[in-house]
Amino acid sequence: MSDESEPEGLREWFHWFRTTDHGAVVYVREVGMSIAAVLLVGLLLFAVSGVWPPMVAVESGSMEPNMNVGDLVFVMDEQRLAADAAHAGTGVVTYKDGREVGYKKFSDYGDVIIFRADNESGTPIIHRARFWVEEGENWYDRTNPDHIGGADNCRELRNCPAPHAGFITKGDNNPQYDQLGPLTEPVKPAWIVGSAEFGIPKLGYVKLCAIELQTPGRQPKCPVG
Repeated sequence: MSDESEPEGLREWFHWFRTTDHGAVVYVREVGMSIAAVLLVGLLLFAVSGVWPPMVAVESGSMEPNMNVGDLVFVMDEQRLAADAAHAGTGVVTYKDGREVGYKKFSDYGDVIIFRADNESGTPIIHRARFWVEEGENWYDRTNPDHIGGADNCRELRNCPAPHAGFITKGDNNPQYDQLGPLTEPVKPAWIVGSAEFGIPKLGYVKLCAIELQTPGRQPKCPVG
């Protein structure tokens, strides 16, 4: 094909698109390559993690100082590469069991899990699994007194006795267990999206800023100044 002739056939058109220095085509080509690269990386991460999306951004300070707002966290199916100390086929190691065997994630004992509160839609919660309770269990005596808001017995604790089996959870920076308030009941394994494996500081702001721009009135998460 000469420089002045038009390409003929699919092969020539593809060669022209790949090699031409025409400004508009170069722009489209570079954008297309960038999108393809992002999709490829996403698919590779999904293949490793078994979770989509495989990366989530931390939106609150409930896990500080071990996770901070704007961290990008890699999430893996909790059943993959589950530790021997994981509770009864759930793939999750609790704080209690992790302390006994020296198993740590994000600078403290046990797994940090990503779950949907009461299996509802909305932003998943990233908190640490503290211990497991059985349906109907009085779990008051298994609590840390510092995390129960001064309650003296099971009757003074929300979700005690346990309405069903599941994990008692807590943000590392929160004063009380999640189950003491309206946030969630004991977390059933089916509500778990995955476990947090590692975080990349600040990179999650890209996602948080994009969400903020698309949601008028949303509490600002983008860094200012």
